[in-house]
Formats: sequence, C-alpha cells, structure tokens
Amino acid sequence: MNSPKNNDILDFLLERFKIEREKFDRSGVYAYTQRLFAYNSNKIEGSTLTEEQTASLFDNGTLPKSDDYYRAKDVEEMNGHFLMFNKMLDTLDEPLTQELIKKFHYELKSGVFEDRANGYAIGDYKQRPNMIGMYQTVRPEDVEKEMNVLMGWYFRQKVNISVLSEFHARYESIHPFQDGNGRTGRLILFRECLKNGIVPVVIEDANRNEYLEALKEYREEKSLDKLITLFEKEQQFYFGKCKYFM
Repeated sequence: MNSPKNNDILDFLLERFKIEREKFDRSGVYAYTQRLFAYNSNKIEGSTLTEEQTASLFDNGTLPKSDDYYRAKDVEEMNGHFLMFNKMLDTLDEPLTQELIKKFHYELKSGVFEDRANGYAIGDYKQRPNMIGMYQTVRPEDVEKEMNVLMGWYFRQKVNISVLSEFHARYESIHPFQDGNGRTGRLILFRECLKNGIVPVVIEDANRNEYLEALKEYREEKSLDKLITLFEKEQQFYFGKCKYFM
C-alpha cells in the first residue's frame, strides 16, 4: 500500500498486534512498537538503557554483555512498560476509567523494587505531594476529584488530536501518581488514538525538549498549540514507520 488511509493502518495495527503477540512474533509491527514505545517513553524519564538493550530485553529477556552496570530500576521499568502495553491491548474494548488507568500504573510499577522500598503507592493515586520541576501539582487529597473532572470532561468530547492533547496536558498537570505519570499518560494517549480511529502518537526522546516545553506552555498559558503541533509530527513519524510493515 503506497498511501494507506488512517482506517487502513489502524485496522492493520489492531490485527497485527493481536496475531503477532499470540504467536510471540518478534519480527513485526507489534514488537517494533513495543520496543520503540518503551525505549522512548522510558528514555524521556531518564532511563539509561539503549535501543539495542531495550530490543534484547523484549526479544529474549536478556541484556547484551557490557562493561557498564545496568541500573536495576531501568530494567524493571522497561519490563513494566512491556506489560503495561499488553494490558492496554487486552483492555481496548473497555472504556477508559480511573480504575483502568490504575491498572496500567500497576503493570508499569509493580516490579520496581525502589518504588516499593520508598513506600510509593503502586496501582493507586499518590499519597505524598510531588512536583514537576518547580511546578506544584494537585495535592494527593484532591487527585480523585480532579481526575473525576477530567474524565467527565473527556467523555463529553468528540475525540480528535486536539482533545487528546488537552487531556494529556491536564492529566500531566494533575500528576495523579507518585511516579510514572508521563509513561501512563503517553500510554493513554496511544490507546485513545487506537480506539478512536486516530494514528497513534509515539513521542520520541529526540523531541523531549519540545515536548516538555509544550507541557510548560499549557501550564503557564493554557495554550495547546505546541503540543498539537508536536503530536501531529509524531503521528507522521509513527505512520511512516508502520507503513514499512504493510
């Protein structure tokens, strides 16, 4: 297919994700997306694992021999991201709810020793205040209320990339979890694109500064212009990569 329509590529992705996952196929678009998404989303948050190491971890559960040390948390979170992606695929027929979002967080974080040792809530909303750099986020006691407002707003919308941009920016501003907000937020973004016939967004670490600046612009000015522009660019990037497999 030289120039497939959005529906063509979305139907293709949904079919191939299911088939290739069931067959443990590591050569197609399912495995490519798992590696691409997990590498970039974790890298944005400071992971030290390379693309090669991420691929090896996903493909066969091992890491290449190296003279460098591997940070345990990076490996645990990478594996958690693979599991979270699969949980997303398993629940695509379900509506997006706060309970489902908590399940995504549990898959991402349940195997992370450092978070458990620090007493972080796993698969539940934060119990301690946290910040984004110098910016305060919603206090723990207000998270459920603010998430109710966000979800209520979302379900009244006709979903498109602008709506998803606003949802993502508001979700990240709430920062509902102790850690893992960016990764759960980007997974929700990918999921809701798939569910609503929109080419998914995979944010590249190469565009990390542009991404953070766009979220900052929303927090300070309530403008979504930069975020929408970035998401549209990342859609084209992922669309181009997927066409190779068609």
